[in-house]
Amino acid sequence: MSLLTALSKSAVQKQVFPNFTRAISVQVPSSSSSPALALDRQKFQSLLHGSPEAKRAGELEILQHSRLVGRGKYIHSFETHRVKPDRVEEYKKAAEAYYTGIVADSPLKVKLTGSWETVIGEQDTFVHILEYEHYGGYDKAYEAIQSTDHRKAYQAMLPHLNSRASQLTQEFAFFPTTPPQEKGGVFELRSYQLKPGTLLEWENTWRKGIEARKKFVAPVGAWFSQVGRLHQVHHMWQYPSLQKRKEMREEAWQIDGWADTVSKTAQLAKFMDSFILVPLKFSPLK
Repeated sequence: MSLLTALSKSAVQKQVFPNFTRAISVQVPSSSSSPALALDRQKFQSLLHGSPEAKRAGELEILQHSRLVGRGKYIHSFETHRVKPDRVEEYKKAAEAYYTGIVADSPLKVKLTGSWETVIGEQDTFVHILEYEHYGGYDKAYEAIQSTDHRKAYQAMLPHLNSRASQLTQEFAFFPTTPPQEKGGVFELRSYQLKPGTLLEWENTWRKGIEARKKFVAPVGAWFSQVGRLHQVHHMWQYPSLQKRKEMREEAWQIDGWADTVSKTAQLAKFMDSFILVPLKFSPLK
């Protein structure tokens, strides 16, 4: 039976795709067909499922986008822990033991960018950002942790958790992550879920507009996801207080370029979140 005949029997497909049956009128040849027909079948399968060349081109495009917008020296791991409300204090002690332990173990070559607790947003949620020397450094550190007492320290956190998630990200090339410092105040983590294929446009627009914001406050860091939840962008800011945050943001709106940046990037996002965080006592960024 030809593919056209099969499609014609589907009333639903006729209604949804009224021109579909006219567009595809090729019969899929059997395995005993001639070489010419076998080649036609291969082309037809490529049309339906994507040719290997097209798949490779898509993968190359993603890689090129990452190279264009990313600072490739480091990988940052976002580790998010949702803690049982009645176990928060016990969790903090266990988290301090684990994260300070792996940072102190110099052969691991792991750096802790910061550790925070969410105070506005998802309550009882903690965010830890770790820095590795690219994927090779992550692989070596992960393998080493599994065979040392660090694994026991990590497991000591688990009874206090409701859930956990991780994501590997890369820094935007135009803004490396801030080194350890103590300025006080609060942090804001803003996360944007982008429409697939818009990362390069997002970076281009945001890089131009960030100069307006930097006149009032510089971002702590800006990252885009590589593994885990994809097509996601994060940037973090530090303010003396929520009142100063309000004032600085209002002042930025008066600078040429920032309003246009917000307008353009908002069109590229499917949804966005803003969380207010406070650093834990062992966080290098405070």
